[in-house]
Amino acid sequence: MPRGRYSRHDTHDHTPLGEEHFHCATGTSGWRYVSQITAPIGTGSGGAPRDNGAPRESTVTGSVDLTTDELGRPVRLELHAGGWQVRGAALEGVTWVRTDPTGEHATEGHVQAHAFTGASPAFLVATARLLRLTPGAPATRVRLVAFTEPVLAPRTLDQSWALLKSEAHATDSGPLTVDEYQVTELDTGEQHAVHIAGDVVLAAPGIELEDLESPPSVFT
Repeated sequence: MPRGRYSRHDTHDHTPLGEEHFHCATGTSGWRYVSQITAPIGTGSGGAPRDNGAPRESTVTGSVDLTTDELGRPVRLELHAGGWQVRGAALEGVTWVRTDPTGEHATEGHVQAHAFTGASPAFLVATARLLRLTPGAPATRVRLVAFTEPVLAPRTLDQSWALLKSEAHATDSGPLTVDEYQVTELDTGEQHAVHIAGDVVLAAPGIELEDLESPPSVFT
């Protein structure tokens, strides 16, 4: 069961936004990822500390709980951020309920999309698993519903994914296969690279793997 820590930063100016402490596991029925998102106490609106003094204590600002089936489809999603909550699943597309901070009102949503996405690395692993691409094959288009922090506002977007290459790297625990994807935002044409090993993201825009206690799981 991989367990570790990602750092999260702004993709434009690299301002630190906090950390995501996670554990995940594969099983006969699919994959589950659970994490807590933290930020230093006393940070400004951009997430960076207000001064350059001693390290600050952190506070939990959100959480992610994602379960996918053996095909990579989201069978259960629960997000928390800024007092907001989203629960969703794949159901004739994707369906979700978003609850406001007071808990008095809830809005439902449904879109003919393949899956969910967001700031968490969990969504990159889930999308890669859903598409099951082969190196050198043409890019595949995928429609996703993104939940934007901190208010978890939903937005439908289209991306194309291509698996550029898979390379085996020698490690103390045996060969580790790293997949390099090229992801294109179809509304802007922006492209970026995503590196994934098993069920762990090694690097992606706004994401760096800082600590990993055990090797990534291998999907069968």
